[in-house]
Amino acid sequence: MSSDGAPARPGQLLVLSAPSGAGKTTLARLFVERTEDASFSVSATTRAPRGRERDGVDYHFLEPSRFREMVRQGAFAEWAEVHGQLYGTPLEAVEGALRAGRVVVFDIDVQGGSQLKRRWPDDTVTVLVVPPTPAELERRLRQRSTESEQAIAARLAAARAEVAAGARLYDYVIVNDALEDALAQIVAISDVERARRAGRPAGATVADGARRERADLSAWIP
Repeated sequence: MSSDGAPARPGQLLVLSAPSGAGKTTLARLFVERTEDASFSVSATTRAPRGRERDGVDYHFLEPSRFREMVRQGAFAEWAEVHGQLYGTPLEAVEGALRAGRVVVFDIDVQGGSQLKRRWPDDTVTVLVVPPTPAELERRLRQRSTESEQAIAARLAAARAEVAAGARLYDYVIVNDALEDALAQIVAISDVERARRAGRPAGATVADGARRERADLSAWIP
């Protein structure tokens, strides 16, 4: 903390969005593990828990009526309907983290990330994570061996739409070809943006690794 009680570093809403299978959840978890003042945003959802998911840890699992009530109360920083289920970010957690000067990491879609950017334009950094090619994403989805041909086709179509929207709306686009390289880029982006928000220059090496340059998306966007 500074002498006037303000956080030594500004808070940040770090949004990671990606098509299903691009690895954004793994990247988000690794970023939190390796960043001292970062925490993972726990979203609320109306869908049922999967596997070993725990309430309050992986998601806040809510009945649709309770979720709708919270929407009416203005209790969400952002919310959206995705594949027939409702997802939202509790407002209180976002505001508390910003006051404390922490980084909150979001694993949400472009629709939700864009809502956060509109509401907190100076505090939100949006990063689109993209697999190298649609063919590589298809390979990853098939490797799971959990989805039908119809489901895979639907996810690939949704992926193209998500990439097109993110390329238009997001601050950064990175390709997750090698996990550690992608993570290093996200760390660099976060550091550069926090330094900029605090009015401090970032180190040249970090800044060079986090320029606002677009990844080559020609394989995704005709």
